[in-house]
Amino acid sequence: MTQAKRAKIAKYASKTAAIAAAAVITFIILFPLLWIVPSAFKPRSELFSIPNHFFPQHATLDNFSAVFTMTLNGYSYTRSLFVTAAVAAASTILALSVNVVAGYAFARVEFRSRRILWIYFIVSMFVPGITIQLTSIRVVSALGMINTPWVLILPGAANSYQIFFFRQFFLGIPSSIEEAATIDGCSRFRCFLNIALPISVTPLIVLGVGHFMGSYNNYIWPVLTVSDNVNLTQVMQIIKLIESSLVSRYGYGIVIAATLISVLVPIAIFAVFQKKIIAGIAVTGLK
Repeated sequence: MTQAKRAKIAKYASKTAAIAAAAVITFIILFPLLWIVPSAFKPRSELFSIPNHFFPQHATLDNFSAVFTMTLNGYSYTRSLFVTAAVAAASTILALSVNVVAGYAFARVEFRSRRILWIYFIVSMFVPGITIQLTSIRVVSALGMINTPWVLILPGAANSYQIFFFRQFFLGIPSSIEEAATIDGCSRFRCFLNIALPISVTPLIVLGVGHFMGSYNNYIWPVLTVSDNVNLTQVMQIIKLIESSLVSRYGYGIVIAATLISVLVPIAIFAVFQKKIIAGIAVTGLK
């Protein structure tokens, strides 16, 4: 066997192994979603039957009809979905507005103590969020934000990772563009608004989708801060649904159906912006 043929076989084997590994990892990641789709259509008698069938033998829509008609603590589940999406959208818009301005300021504006503040932001990126949960709860409690929508919106407005990302992106834009605009009479604010902001659409979408997903699917923070106002998030509604009498009536199929409905929102968001997300990842890799 020639050396060229050995190299060709080795290349083919490595490519096959990579594809197989990617397929296994993809299956492991997607299996929970693949499992809940048919399970949401199973009647109570089939959900935990032995032997268990992956596809329902007698498909039913009773779980979904129960989800759309049920009320927990005086609120419907669909209302909680809309409230969760609205809170996540408000949190995302506020966070992007704050962090893109801060990133631009660190990249382009000279001001006192800039290096000290930048070091502070860099250090804060390495602090696990769980370690400051207690102090964060004490702060929002002192501000009277417990059990209000503001506790889900304001605390995440400033994000050191997003500021770092935007700063690095703006540093990659040639400063000569803004210098030429300044010579033509453009102020710093107009340079940001008319030049820097339109160029940063892709990172805005990438970070915005990530922030929305994190806010929409957040579990620990709502449990700690809005436990007495469960209508604010769909996660809290699902927790209360598990503890309610509806499970004894319909079985856990109603919980699975509610979970599947909640998953559709982030999937739709990703489907709409997937091209921009992939483009953003490619740009990040090039930088």
